[in-house]
Amino acid sequence: MSRWCACLTADDPAGHVAAMGGRPVPTRAGRHALGLLDGPGAAAGPYRVGDVYATGEVTLHNAPELRARLAAAGTTGAAGAGPVPRDCSDGELLLRAYVRFGAAGLAAADGMFALAIAEGDELVLVRDHMGARTLFHARAGSGDRAAWAASTSLRALQRWPALDTGLHLPAVRSFLTFAYLPGRETLLRGIHEVLPGRCVRLKPDGTSVEETYWEPAEVADERPAAEHARELRELLESATARRLPAAEPVGVLLSGGVDSSLVTALAAKLHDQAVRSYSISFGADAPNELAYSGLVAAHCHTEHQVLTVPGGVVAARLPETVALLDSPVGDPLTVPNLMLAEAVAADGMSVVLNGEGGDPVFGGPKNLPMLIHELHRQEAGADSRARAYVDSYRKCHSDLPVLLTPGVLAELAQAPPVTDLLAPYLTQGRMTSLLNQLLHTNLRTKGAHHILTKVERITASQGLEGRAPLFDRAVVDHAFRVPPRLKLAGTSEKWILKEAVRDLLPPTIVDRPKSGMRVPVQQWLDGPLRELGHDLLLGGSARARGLFREDTIRSWLRREGTLLPRQGGKLWLVLTLELWLRSFEVGA
Repeated sequence: MSRWCACLTADDPAGHVAAMGGRPVPTRAGRHALGLLDGPGAAAGPYRVGDVYATGEVTLHNAPELRARLAAAGTTGAAGAGPVPRDCSDGELLLRAYVRFGAAGLAAADGMFALAIAEGDELVLVRDHMGARTLFHARAGSGDRAAWAASTSLRALQRWPALDTGLHLPAVRSFLTFAYLPGRETLLRGIHEVLPGRCVRLKPDGTSVEETYWEPAEVADERPAAEHARELRELLESATARRLPAAEPVGVLLSGGVDSSLVTALAAKLHDQAVRSYSISFGADAPNELAYSGLVAAHCHTEHQVLTVPGGVVAARLPETVALLDSPVGDPLTVPNLMLAEAVAADGMSVVLNGEGGDPVFGGPKNLPMLIHELHRQEAGADSRARAYVDSYRKCHSDLPVLLTPGVLAELAQAPPVTDLLAPYLTQGRMTSLLNQLLHTNLRTKGAHHILTKVERITASQGLEGRAPLFDRAVVDHAFRVPPRLKLAGTSEKWILKEAVRDLLPPTIVDRPKSGMRVPVQQWLDGPLRELGHDLLLGGSARARGLFREDTIRSWLRREGTLLPRQGGKLWLVLTLELWLRSFEVGA
């Protein structure tokens, strides 16, 4: 298991790779160096096509189609042409598609990948369509003395001696607003994330060029609802089938909601091996959805396991779980997700499917309030819409004036507003329908920077691949062809998705309202996490960093003021951030 790093510099690139903890891999002599890092991941390489080298973390779901496209393109006089070896790895196949077709070859791929390509005197970085795998880059120096480094590991870039990094305060504000970081910024100054569907060319003079090779596009398609549902069903079956492992059982994370239930049902229908489903419980005193998940497991005849997650275990394992994430995610399900991954791995499986993607792709909760706001807002423009979107998150954004210290607020006064991260998606342009604009925003922010990154890092830590059929590229393309009225039909969310799978599941599952996993955060904070919260948030390290007002933290810990009923979620964000900063040893 490994991750990768890469450098572009005239000054001993292999030495820079080694300084980040990487083992340089053989490539042609020049300004580039590629390396592999110890750590949970799927990195391999080098791959070579002609004079082009690459290393990457690559899993393709449509390798046969990509291989056939390369074969059909022929071999005469084409760069990177030639018969594709029978034992060609996914990484080499993706590189061949890039060398042969350029960005169109990347767009034709479907999978999870983060690739570094040494091409000519440039270092080319590629991230998959949806953002299933993460990728970061940083620059030190400028002009003739410029040096670039890139990695799938934020810790590796943090170790790069050439980079003078530290805490990036605007990212602190973004995290407290969204509970994740929704764009290129990271919490480390000077380190940036490559966006999904992008190809970034890093040049020797310190400049870079970003190319979008895929972005969802709204297409008017007024076919009858039945035809849309029929095509969507075919795409869902294909997406699930391509993600099933060959000749081995598969795990499925089953909450009992329609999204995870339909993935479970499709896996049970299509797989020729055992399907094992996994659900979580927070104990007899906490609300749960075990009746629904149990109903689905019985209906689909899966081997079902319920994992109980006590609050004491959450408190004990929260620091190690937060440390797994390259960027923090303020989601109280992180420890339960890790425990589920451990259970799946202990059963000997290498792939676990999930139902993530239904909400951001097909119109789940949060869109209806935004549409109602649109009817009543008096201020025109994308900025007003973006402010309403931020407010709808109900995290710590409105509390920042009393949560952050005066010094931090003063430093943030000149920083661009967090709404700048959303406005491009909420402007009339690629998407004309407001619902599609909201879904586009959800897909490119929460989908890529919260859902998928959490799944990938936690499953990889256990030697698993977490695969999400609802984030399939063809499924997403079709979703933006479906008229908005068929996604949000009156107040019925994800209507077309439910119609596409209605025959697969009991009506109780298809027609139940969305409830979400009800996590007893406040109960944990009042109980097993109480001591950890006080020690961390009021301790010397937090005070020295100077981010938060101590009086506000004390008030929140005592459950004073008007924060209820969302006090627990806000404290969870602050606690997660503090744990992450300690893990990465980030000071002021």
